[in-house]
Amino acid sequence: MGNARNIAFWVVLFLLILSLFNLFSDGSGSVQNAEAASYSEFVRAVEDKQVASAVIDGEKVRYRTNGGQDFVVIKPEDAEITNLLIDNNVPVRAEQQEQSGFQSFLLSLLPFLLLIGVWIYFMNRMQGGGKGGAMGFGKSKAKLLTEKHGRVTFDDVAGIDEAKEELEEIVEFLRNPQKFSRLGGKIPKGALLVGPPGTGKTLLARSVAGEAGVPFFTISGSDFVEMFVGVGASRVRDMFEQAKKNAPCIVFIDEIDAVGRARGQGYGGGNDEREQTLNQLLVEMDGFEANEGVIIIAATNRRDVLDPALLRPGRFDRQVTVGNPDIKGREKILGVHARKTPLGPDVDLRIIARGTPGFSGADLANLVNEAALGAARVGRRFVTMEDFESAKDKVMMGAERRSMVLTDEQKEKTAYHEAGHAVVGLALPQCDPVYKATIIPRGGALGMVVSLPEIDRLNWHKSECEEKLAMTMAGKAAEIIKYGEENVSNGPAGDIQQASALARAMVLQWGMSDKVGNIDYREAAEGYSGNTAGLSVSAHTKELIEDEVRRFITEAYDRAFQILTDKNAEWERLAQGLLEYETLTGDEIKRVMNGEPPHSDDGDGGSAELEKKPSITAIPKTKAKAKPADDGGMEPEPSA
Repeated sequence: MGNARNIAFWVVLFLLILSLFNLFSDGSGSVQNAEAASYSEFVRAVEDKQVASAVIDGEKVRYRTNGGQDFVVIKPEDAEITNLLIDNNVPVRAEQQEQSGFQSFLLSLLPFLLLIGVWIYFMNRMQGGGKGGAMGFGKSKAKLLTEKHGRVTFDDVAGIDEAKEELEEIVEFLRNPQKFSRLGGKIPKGALLVGPPGTGKTLLARSVAGEAGVPFFTISGSDFVEMFVGVGASRVRDMFEQAKKNAPCIVFIDEIDAVGRARGQGYGGGNDEREQTLNQLLVEMDGFEANEGVIIIAATNRRDVLDPALLRPGRFDRQVTVGNPDIKGREKILGVHARKTPLGPDVDLRIIARGTPGFSGADLANLVNEAALGAARVGRRFVTMEDFESAKDKVMMGAERRSMVLTDEQKEKTAYHEAGHAVVGLALPQCDPVYKATIIPRGGALGMVVSLPEIDRLNWHKSECEEKLAMTMAGKAAEIIKYGEENVSNGPAGDIQQASALARAMVLQWGMSDKVGNIDYREAAEGYSGNTAGLSVSAHTKELIEDEVRRFITEAYDRAFQILTDKNAEWERLAQGLLEYETLTGDEIKRVMNGEPPHSDDGDGGSAELEKKPSITAIPKTKAKAKPADDGGMEPEPSA
């Protein structure tokens, strides 16, 4: 309809302009060829017998001289031109005026018609065909996805099988509602997808629509809220009206916390725009008037701020948790994203999945993309495992900073520090396997040791935490063994920060200290920084908490110190190996610690080189996303 109105407007405008052009151009051909003359010249020419003929056309008089020249003159109102011409024997012909009464009326009306036409045009543009214009704030901004191309189904969603199963029933209901209704079952009003960013909530909602084959409206929660009170409520009403016309259908509201926050907590009490919008949404979802066949799917990562009325049964009947995938889920997600990427024969997606704990679906998609970009950058025809490893290091730890100029002393310090982490991590059985050690600067770190778990960790035991603390404090122990307490640097700052955070969690949250007991003191600890939540503890308890935190860290440091002292030869060889090769993987680290070359096919020439004794200490690095406590954290780079 909007396009038809626009076409009609331009057609009418064209016809009006054409008629105006004809109005002024008709009969004006001879006028355009005639030369203008004054009335006195015309009278003189008539009296001098120089005029051969004349034509009277209203106020205009066109005449031709004996020489064949044409002139036009405007006669005065009181002039008797006809008698003048007849008295001087000039042939006179009168023509009917071209401008009729209707044309005169049309000419006078034309400016008003043009003004009305322009006004109608701009009003239509302001309304924007019922959506985005200045006069259409009350219209819904929901977009209808037909999914004719790029249709998403459950085959495109992996790693969140439990969430998928929750929504498969909604798909089945949309396909075959009689199967449930004959037993008295009712279609769920809504499903709330809750999970961290990047876990695939939006993709899961699109797959529901793709599987069910029904219309799919999508809108963001922020699209409802405007500065004018009542606009959001109007948009909610309009959205449900559109949805009912297309029922059965799915309406997906992304980031619903933008409009669904608990009422009474914003500016303006209960009358502000956002709360009126929420009230209208509550009524539409479960009010007097039922919206049969309209299913609301919403996504948020802030369930804690949503209004309780929005979460009750009858509105969002199901709350589906979409969490980060486990190792099997990550492997499946990598397989989905790698469908269009040619993989080399050495690529093992399970190894990549094992090396990316904590990654969301979006992180894994970015990893595959970075690997493909890296392979294309060097001109490969397919993506190799080396490209995935490089992409993983870049995503988790930052890009290599090979342009950074480091002195030999700085490199040596970094090598000994990272070697200390690796040796202690390999010596303690409950530490996660050391995956890689490097002294190549990445991001804000000069080097790092990455540990990867065999399986995804769901809980931590006290003995595991104590070993993790020892591996974290191994960096400072390495510096003190090498230089003594007087020459320790600020390098272990990141290690100390991580160790303190883990030790505080053990004491304050997990009840791993017998002296403090099984009490959650997190709120009391927050009170140290002035952010108290109303829980008060005695000065003795605070002192006890700090003593226990200090005890855990001190014991871990002593343990790391003893291991490095006992394994001094292996530690020295590994540090020298890092200085020579810069990056060593798990098996290579073990070979170098045993005095062997990192690669079995390399001959024996490297062993003697590895026996060289270093002279200085190392500096810690950032932790990888995989194992935060194993790599010492971000530390300041040494100054010149």
